[in-house]
Amino acid sequence: MCKLRKLVLAITTKLEWLPALISRVTIGVIFIQSGWGKLHHLDKVVQFFTSLGIPAPQIQAPFVACVEFGCGTLVLLGLFTRVASVPLIGTMVVAILTAKLKDVADLSDFFSLSEYLFIVLLVWLIMKGAGALSVDQVLARRCDEK
Repeated sequence: MCKLRKLVLAITTKLEWLPALISRVTIGVIFIQSGWGKLHHLDKVVQFFTSLGIPAPQIQAPFVACVEFGCGTLVLLGLFTRVASVPLIGTMVVAILTAKLKDVADLSDFFSLSEYLFIVLLVWLIMKGAGALSVDQVLARRCDEK
């Protein structure tokens, strides 16, 4: 049992970089695609936001599209990950409150929302950072050298 524990610990220690990378790639790709789609179909997004009762949908639609695309790109690269995660959390909170909450009957439904799961990953990235394979890490090393 002790040998197995040590082996598992050795393997997971060597793979410490993996969770942040997987989280960043997943979140980044999802938000880049979503933002890109919104940017290329702003008229439909404005109509959808109008149907949800979101104020100033003509302003909010391009804003959300740019936030998703821009911050998604930053998270994917691991550049200013902690900062870029905050507006993405904001867009997910608004999405839950305006479009998804009506479909939630209980806590299990809420925890099953993809928007909630994105928030969980983004909070994890804020707390733990972009990880070893990121631009943030390169910048941190340069700061530490000075």
